[in-house]
Amino acid sequence: MSDSALKLYELIESKPEKVRALLNILIESPYFYLEDSEELFRFLNHHRKEFEEFFKVFYGWDLIMDSKCARVYKDKWYNDKISSSGREQFHFSKRDECIGFMCLLNFYEDQLVENNMSAEDKMNLKFRFGDFLKYCHNKFNGLFPENEDIYSAEYIRKNVLKPIMSELEKYRFIKLWKPDSSLGSLKADDYIYEALPALSHYNAARLSQALLQDLKDDSQATDINEESHEEPEENIENSADLNEGEGDRV
Repeated sequence: MSDSALKLYELIESKPEKVRALLNILIESPYFYLEDSEELFRFLNHHRKEFEEFFKVFYGWDLIMDSKCARVYKDKWYNDKISSSGREQFHFSKRDECIGFMCLLNFYEDQLVENNMSAEDKMNLKFRFGDFLKYCHNKFNGLFPENEDIYSAEYIRKNVLKPIMSELEKYRFIKLWKPDSSLGSLKADDYIYEALPALSHYNAARLSQALLQDLKDDSQATDINEESHEEPEENIENSADLNEGEGDRV
């Protein structure tokens, strides 16, 4: 038995509730944040090597952790009888959804710079939905200038951002701050979202490059299909690349 495995066994003997709580927390949701439980997060960080070896030896998973966020990552599915659609995983496959996610990553990085912040700051970045919508509207019109009449702000709100924002909340990338009832009824554009630390685990530049290459390939396929009067596919072929977190601070 390795030293790390032995130390984890000793931890289970001396701190059973903390070890049991952490093992459950790390698989109950995609990300475990410092603000979820500062005590348990710091306990995990202090005994990181022991937990890393536990997940690697018994599951083949990697424990990925920075100063504000922790998660376990698996790169292989063992039950091949379960299709990808039947698995509980963060995934966008439609072209516009992938672009919407790319927009969020780039918007997040731009806002950090504009507000003189970093991902390591104690307070997370907060942003107004209307500002993000405007950013997306400009980005879509820049990518598809020939379709400006289709990609209106209202179309992007309803058909792109509405479905992806709910998924991003579910998988703990963003958090909606409910409006103060004393302010009366607020428009959706004035809703405030918090960018959670998981966003910093994604390399916006790499994902943008991959997506833009897919769009280029898709455009070439569309030209061919128009000549043969076939409808182009709406899904991005390599969308899985857009859903793999890459932690620069890991």
